[in-house]
Amino acid sequence: MSTKLFRRRAIILAVLVVTALGSTGSIATGSIATGSMATTATASASASASASASATYDPPWGWPRTPTPVVLRHFDPPAQRWLPGHRGVDLAAADGAVVLSPAPGRVVFAGWVVDRPVMTIDHGGGLLSSFEPVAALLDRGEVVEEGQTLGTVASLTAGSHCPAGCLHWGVRLRGEYVNPLNYVLDRRPSVLLPLHGP
Repeated sequence: MSTKLFRRRAIILAVLVVTALGSTGSIATGSIATGSMATTATASASASASASASATYDPPWGWPRTPTPVVLRHFDPPAQRWLPGHRGVDLAAADGAVVLSPAPGRVVFAGWVVDRPVMTIDHGGGLLSSFEPVAALLDRGEVVEEGQTLGTVASLTAGSHCPAGCLHWGVRLRGEYVNPLNYVLDRRPSVLLPLHGP
């Protein structure tokens, strides 16, 4: 099991345990605490665990640009796969900006699709990342590490997916487009802390 995965599971388990203890209204600390003292201890422990989980969150992937880019257009999938929609995110990136691999993988495509250069990385487990427009520095079959340079944002005069100064990033999971931001932002559900009166 990877260190990242172990840490994530440990944090989730800690938050669940503290939340469960909080719902009982008491915490055992060598002896059974009761009344408002237990409520205070429960709320304090829950808040502490929640803050700790947020502070130590380590996303599974890195951003394909550094520093963290501005999202110009968000993921907006169509209701049906044949309808128009936005199957990825557009990130602010000047022509010639370096594009990084968000996770380890292998280059499975680096070439032109219709009128723009596209690069696709297979991250394993049915996950693929695609970038456009990208002037690839690597060839098909090459293995990449997270944060490794894939290429640069290509300068296109026509046919670009988005206006100048943009990198389109799409992610597919077993053939279905998913939101790339799920892999770089903390999208875990919020943990509601128990509320107790005085």
